[in-house]
Order: sequence, then C-alpha cells, then structure tokens
Amino acid sequence: MARRVAFRKRRQNRLGMALVSFVVLILMAVMLFKGRELKLKQEEYQQRETVLQAQIEEEHERTRKLTDYEKYTKTDKFVEEIAKEKLGLLYENEILFRSDINK
Repeated sequence: MARRVAFRKRRQNRLGMALVSFVVLILMAVMLFKGRELKLKQEEYQQRETVLQAQIEEEHERTRKLTDYEKYTKTDKFVEEIAKEKLGLLYENEILFRSDINK
C-alpha cells in the first residue's frame, strides 16, 4: 500500500512538472513573439524619428531664410529694387538704358 501511494505521488509530481513545464514553454513563446513585435515597432519608430528630425532641420533652415528675407525687406536696397523693377521709378539724375533684344 505504501508502494502504491509513493507511485501515485511520483506520477502526480511528474504530471505537475509536465504541466508547469508546458506553461513555462508557452509563456516563453509568447514573450519571444511579443519581443520580436516590440523590436519591429522600435525600428519603425526610429525610422520615423529620423524622418521627423530631417523635417525639423528643413523647417529651421526655412525659418532662418524667412528671417533673413524679413531683415532684407526692411533695408533701403530692397525698397530701391522694388521701386525700380515694379514701379519703374528712378533717381533724379539716373538714366535708364534698355536693350531691345526682341527686335
């Protein structure tokens, strides 16, 4: 009888160990799958960050150019150029020479 009890306990222990091992293996498989998924997302986010960083740099450059242009528009040289080009105005003693290329 003691032998049967010992056999039963061993059998139950083996079954319990097998179930625990099975659960651990399933957990490991799930963790590996999720880990790979997270790795792919991380790579995607890094690529996106690189693209966004490039866009930020482009916008900084554009802002710098606009600031420079704004400063330029406040100068007398800009006003003179616009007056000559758009309005056809000249200084008092200035003579305008035109070349008729389309003749």
